[in-house]
Amino acid sequence: MHTVIHSALRFAFVLLSLGLALGGDANAEKADQDKPIILEAEKVSVNDVQQIYDLNGQVLLIKGSIVITGDAGHIQVDPEGYEAVDMKGTPDAVASFRQRREGLAEEFMQGQASQVIYNAKTEVLTLTGEATLKRLLNMQMLDQLRGWKIEYDDVKQYYRVIPPTNAKPDDLPLARAILSPRRKATLEK
Repeated sequence: MHTVIHSALRFAFVLLSLGLALGGDANAEKADQDKPIILEAEKVSVNDVQQIYDLNGQVLLIKGSIVITGDAGHIQVDPEGYEAVDMKGTPDAVASFRQRREGLAEEFMQGQASQVIYNAKTEVLTLTGEATLKRLLNMQMLDQLRGWKIEYDDVKQYYRVIPPTNAKPDDLPLARAILSPRRKATLEK
């Protein structure tokens, strides 16, 4: 029985770590890069020379269609103007991420976790700690992933769920995915 569980666990991680391609050709909203950043928090520290922003307490970051929330945030802007955002939640309130996708007006990626990291240059989102990620169209869920750590590469249209380093086969399920049939999702667009 242990061998069957271990094999099933290994298969699930291989399937999820190989990545699950999204249907269609929608990417992140490209207009987001040219939008200003709107920041709200109880406390904000700005280093304008190094382009570093530290925020604490009920943090809200808005940039175009991107909305990131949490309790503590760190933002670093590179010389080309791309943001690297690291947002942490609390045990009572997780950090969250939401972004409209290019193409259909009401298609969004939405996730939450203990920590949300988003790199605007590479368009890679990393959710860590009791993470969930959903792809929504008209507020209906198309895809949903759950796991300890989820990586989503918007450029390559790629999901990956990673278990904790100390995961055991008895900890099933460590990852879970619900995916819409690609043919149906494509036809409905």
